Amino acid sequence: MDAGISPSGPLRATAPKVTLAELVEQLGPRTVTSIGSPGTGAAVTGTEFIDIVDEMTDAPGTLLLAPSTASLSTARLSAIAAAAAEQGAAGLALKCSADRVPALAAIADATGLPIVRVADRISWRLLDAQLTHLLGEADAPLAGPQNRGAEPLFAIANELAEFFGGSVAIEDLSRNILAYSSVPGQLIDALRTHGILARQVPASPYNDDQYRTVLRSDRPIKYPRLGDEEPRVAFAIRAGALPLGSIWAIDASGEGPTTPEQEERIRRASALAGAHLLDDLRAHATTQRPREDRLRTLLTGLELTGTEFAELGIDEERGASLLAFEARGAGPTAIAQLRSTVIRHLVLNRPDTVAVAHRERVYALFAAGSVDEAVRLAEPLLPLVDRLVGDGIRIAAAGPVHRSGEVAGARDLADRLLETAARAADPHARRIVTAANLRSQLVVERAAELFATAPELRDPAIDALLTARGEHEASAAIIETALTWLECFGNVAQTAERLGVHENTVRHRLRRAGEAHGLRLEHPDDRLAAWLQLRAAAR
Repeated sequence: MDAGISPSGPLRATAPKVTLAELVEQLGPRTVTSIGSPGTGAAVTGTEFIDIVDEMTDAPGTLLLAPSTASLSTARLSAIAAAAAEQGAAGLALKCSADRVPALAAIADATGLPIVRVADRISWRLLDAQLTHLLGEADAPLAGPQNRGAEPLFAIANELAEFFGGSVAIEDLSRNILAYSSVPGQLIDALRTHGILARQVPASPYNDDQYRTVLRSDRPIKYPRLGDEEPRVAFAIRAGALPLGSIWAIDASGEGPTTPEQEERIRRASALAGAHLLDDLRAHATTQRPREDRLRTLLTGLELTGTEFAELGIDEERGASLLAFEARGAGPTAIAQLRSTVIRHLVLNRPDTVAVAHRERVYALFAAGSVDEAVRLAEPLLPLVDRLVGDGIRIAAAGPVHRSGEVAGARDLADRLLETAARAADPHARRIVTAANLRSQLVVERAAELFATAPELRDPAIDALLTARGEHEASAAIIETALTWLECFGNVAQTAERLGVHENTVRHRLRRAGEAHGLRLEHPDDRLAAWLQLRAAAR
């Protein structure tokens, strides 16, 4: 998880005793390393994220995950470690630079609290999921005989279908059906049959609300019979706080509430499925991590080697385009879902796609010779991200770029496009924005920045009018008239009509602007400069 995530409740394990040293060994040195003493060998019973500004609470056997400690002083870290040790914590996990390791080792020795250093390349979200898996949340087996065969997910679906008496489907976050049951005599409806044949959940007006509810719920949810759809029980598949998908079981017993045994069975099936999906995620992350690191380097423009495009498999001659996705107000879970959806969709058409979450946005880079090509690839994503993450996501397309050093500039442009579109606050604004369709707004905004930083470019007469408009009605009227007249290309009749005044009033105000205030509008260049200054002030 990221540093801004609020504390979550402890994740209690059901597996046999696991010590911190064993966890460190299983995760491996590329993920975590011990700092100082490994501790007494006490069992780790769960994990919990802590907020450094909150008071430390009871934490017996808990491994505390502390994402927000990078900027803390050694004294403050020592106080946190001492408080954690006093509350019985099993250890403290944090990220730090190499030069702080000796100081942290001294803190570990002094407080008796084991400290674990998390590798920079490991996200807190993935670490939380791995720890949850290792602590045994996914180790509780389904009761009864099992015939796993070659594909464990299908075996899990079959076992659950035998219990519920109805068809079971295991889905990923993009609502692709990863596995389904094939138990003789199982209850099945047309919706499930269609989904199995297409390996994709059929579109339904109820889908969005149902999936959001399931992914956010900590308990299985029972949906009653709806038209031709049989009653079904749904539960999210997670590893820790990381959402991986969902599991849906048609309930042949009817529309009554779920029983405790049904809840327990679907929870266990979900945990088992989560273990397999997490293994896939870890294997995928192993191959994707170097590519993601390259993209992060490209986005910042720092320490470039010039070989990044070759390492990503992108032809420099053709070029690459960048898509930036923004979900305002979305939390870390939604951003993770957004990135997952983006990469799953784009790699179908552009296998070289790489995507990362960076500064609360998602960026995707892939081979594309023009912005129009990138927009065409982005358009089918809108209904997908609306369905999984929520309405209002906007996409900015920038490029093409042909050199490593140009990607950071493309990211700056994409960010500027998203910010400009957000300021427009137009409910009918485009969902996919480019420099071409926002060029006029970009020009005005850049002009406003230029006038703000270079006072010599501003006309003092206009500055005086702008300063006085709040106190003098005449100044406000002159500004409004001058701006409207300039927008009407000097047409007095059209200006009067737009303002709802007489043409002579327009002429009088323009004359006053020149004679009393020194505003000069005789020459085309003067009119252009005046319009830019007035328009920039009217933003």
